[in-house]
Amino acid sequence: MVNVAEVSTIDLTVEEMERHVARFKDQKSSDKAFIDTRIPGHEREIFSIIGGGVMEDPAMNPPIEAQEFHLAMIRSEPGKGAALHSHLTQEVFMPLNGRWSIFWGPEGEREVILEQYDVISLPTHVMRGFRNISDETAMMLAVVGGKDPGRVGWPESMKQMAAAAGLTLDDEGNLVEASAG
Repeated sequence: MVNVAEVSTIDLTVEEMERHVARFKDQKSSDKAFIDTRIPGHEREIFSIIGGGVMEDPAMNPPIEAQEFHLAMIRSEPGKGAALHSHLTQEVFMPLNGRWSIFWGPEGEREVILEQYDVISLPTHVMRGFRNISDETAMMLAVVGGKDPGRVGWPESMKQMAAAAGLTLDDEGNLVEASAG
């Protein structure tokens, strides 16, 4: 049997629909959305657009509430990106510009290169990371599945490097400045 949506009579006003719009010019990014963002080579900005996803920065306040997925944009300088990590849900990347290395495996030993508008879907629990391999600042779209996608799984070595750079996680998985306790 095919699952078909009901014909709906929901009719939102423009004002009601505006609550579901995120204007990029109004977005604030975080340069400490994850514990690896202070480690040399992993600095980047994260724009959380729909849902908080797996963000570790409790100050991030996405403009659109998540229903079944989370959407973010990543802006990264050349040679920078995310360290190896894993998720409890599927993660999708699509470069908006530039070229990006997507790497995976227990040690990040496998790699594909994505060009503008290419898409990769990384399965759950696979260790993955990414890096802007362009000669200029580039942006990439990231989608994480599920209403509650859980928290990022970091290798112990990355947690130690982050702590040395001044960032740790509390018991709920939120980012904490090491100097703040």
